[in-house]
Amino acid sequence: MNIENYIESQYRSLKNDINFEYIDLYKSVPHEKLREIFSTLHSKLVLGFKTMNERLPTKDREAHFWAEPSRELISAIEITEGLVRSLTNSKLSFKLDDYHQSIIEKCNTFLKRSSGSAIPPNMDKIDLYYILPIFISNSTITVANPMEAKTFTLEPVGEGSYAQIFKYKDDYYDKIFALKRAKSDLNQKELVRFKREFTEMKNLHSPYVVEVYNYNDKSNEYVMEFMDCSLYDYITENISTLDYNQKKNIALQILKAFSYIHSKRLLHRDISPKNVLIKRYDDVLVVKISDFGLVRIPESNLTSFNTEVKGCLNDPNLWVVGFNNYDAVHETFALTRLMQYIMEGTIDIGKMVTPGLREFIAKGLSQKESNRFQNVDELTDAFKKLKF
Repeated sequence: MNIENYIESQYRSLKNDINFEYIDLYKSVPHEKLREIFSTLHSKLVLGFKTMNERLPTKDREAHFWAEPSRELISAIEITEGLVRSLTNSKLSFKLDDYHQSIIEKCNTFLKRSSGSAIPPNMDKIDLYYILPIFISNSTITVANPMEAKTFTLEPVGEGSYAQIFKYKDDYYDKIFALKRAKSDLNQKELVRFKREFTEMKNLHSPYVVEVYNYNDKSNEYVMEFMDCSLYDYITENISTLDYNQKKNIALQILKAFSYIHSKRLLHRDISPKNVLIKRYDDVLVVKISDFGLVRIPESNLTSFNTEVKGCLNDPNLWVVGFNNYDAVHETFALTRLMQYIMEGTIDIGKMVTPGLREFIAKGLSQKESNRFQNVDELTDAFKKLKF
C-alpha cells in the first residue's frame, strides 16, 4: 500500500469536516495532513463521547444511544482503526492512548449503524480529552522526569530482524539516548526473548556492556545509552590509519567484556562486528557489547526457541552439533574470528598479513574443539603474547 495515497484518501473523506481545534496536540507528527486528520478525528471522538455521556452511566440497565451519533462514532472509529493498520511499520505509525483503546474496543461491541445502539449496563461516563492527545505517534517517546513528562521525537538509526533502533535528545538531561523497540509482528515467545535481552543486560554491570535503563511493557521497548557507531563501521572507516596498539586496545576491551559475561555463566552466541559498539569520548575510545537476544542462560528453556545457527562469526560445525549445544569453545571460535577482523579488517584467513597472527588464528579455529582456546581467559593470555 502506498502510505501517502492512503493518507490522502482519508483526508479527502474528511475534507468537509476538517477541524483544527486539537491541532496543537499533534504538532510533533511529521506530516501536515495526518496532523489535520488526527485533530479532526479527535474532535469527532470527543463530540461522540460527549453525546454518549448524556446516556451514561447506565448502572444496571441498558440505555438507548441514538442512530445518528452512533453512525458518526462508527465512522470515526473505522477511519482510526484503518489508519492504525495501514501505517503500522511506517515512520508515521501510531497507536491510541490506552484509555481510548479500551473505550473503542467496548464501543465496537454494541454500536450499530441503524435504529440506534444499546449501551450495555454498568458503563461509566467517558473522560473527554481536551488537552491530552488521543493518538500517540510511535515516532515519539514520552519521558517522565522530576519536573514533568516530555515527549521527544525519535530518529531511526538502525533495524534488525526483531527490533528497530531510534535515538532522541532528552532536553532535561541534555543527552542523547537510544530506544530499542520490538517489531509489531513478533510472536509471544519472541517478545519474551526480547524482554529477557533487556533483563540480562540490566543485570550486567560492566563498562564494556551497553547500559540499559527501563523497559516499557505496553510498547515492548527499552531505553539504553546511545553509542556512536558499531565496530564494523569504525573498522571500515579507520582500518588504514589504526596502528597495532590501537587495534590491540580495542581487542582487549572486547575480551575483558566477554571474560565478565562468562563469569556470569552467560554465553552471548551472536558475536559480530555489528553487535560490538563504540563510544567516543574526548580522551578515550570505549568498546561495549550489545544485542543479547540470543544469550544462553544455564537451565533456561528459552534457549530452545532458536535452533537455527545464527551469528555471522559462529562455528559452521554448529550446524552439525546443533545451536542448542553452543558452548564456551564456540564462543572462543567466534571471538578468534573477531580478533582477526580487528587486526586485519577481514575474516578471510587467506588474506592475513599481520605477523604472528596465523598460529593464533589456527588454534582458535581448530576443527578439533579440544585444541581450541577453552575459555576467554586462555584466549586473552595467548593474544597478549602476540608480537606485532
